[in-house]
Amino acid sequence: MELYLDLHSQPCRSVFLFAKAVGIPFEFKLVDLSKGQQYSEEFGKISPMRRVPVMKDGSFVLTESTAILKYLVQKHPSVADHWFPAELQQRARVNEYLSWQHMNLRAHGSKVFLLKALFPVIMDAEVPKEKMDAAGEDLNQSLKMLEEKFLQSKPFIIGDKVSLADLVAIVEIMQPVGVGVDVFEGRPKLSAWRERVKKAIGEQLFDEGHELIMTASSLMQKMQNNSQLEMLKPKLRKLFS
Repeated sequence: MELYLDLHSQPCRSVFLFAKAVGIPFEFKLVDLSKGQQYSEEFGKISPMRRVPVMKDGSFVLTESTAILKYLVQKHPSVADHWFPAELQQRARVNEYLSWQHMNLRAHGSKVFLLKALFPVIMDAEVPKEKMDAAGEDLNQSLKMLEEKFLQSKPFIIGDKVSLADLVAIVEIMQPVGVGVDVFEGRPKLSAWRERVKKAIGEQLFDEGHELIMTASSLMQKMQNNSQLEMLKPKLRKLFS
């Protein structure tokens, strides 16, 4: 099995961490987003969507991180049930979170990251304060919903054990952390949950998966020195229009 990944990407980290945590063997295929490798002819033959992650299992190619995660769980019977429970209502809770997060925590955390990390490089200007403040407020509202609706007083999102919901949530939350936004400050419940998730995944593996994003400033430098930047600028400017 091949996984096409760039660990700057939250969805890629979720797939990478899960496969590593449960012992599913795979070949890591780097698709360097900062170099625009997702737009290469070679990668386009694998996935016309030109986005990562992509899983290639023999001749079967699958895109979308949550689809890949569910496929891996269901293909490998040795994976512990708590990741994606067989029990109907618990599985529905995992799916509920995965459905919610795309347009909420993922969208808002990504926006903060992109404004902090890429806006100055792509737009050749500082981020307008009102734009940054609005993005921060949206992120805060999503974090509040995560705590109050999904986590509540439970150790993990669906109960006593870690699930795909927690894994997908933590990689999104770590994205703005990588550009210096401490979303855990003043949130003791969220901080304690992060430590439980980190322990459940494995602290060394957790740190390995987030090593690149915790040095996101190097991504800005890398892009500034990249001859492909001019090609990428029109595509990226659409994000900030």
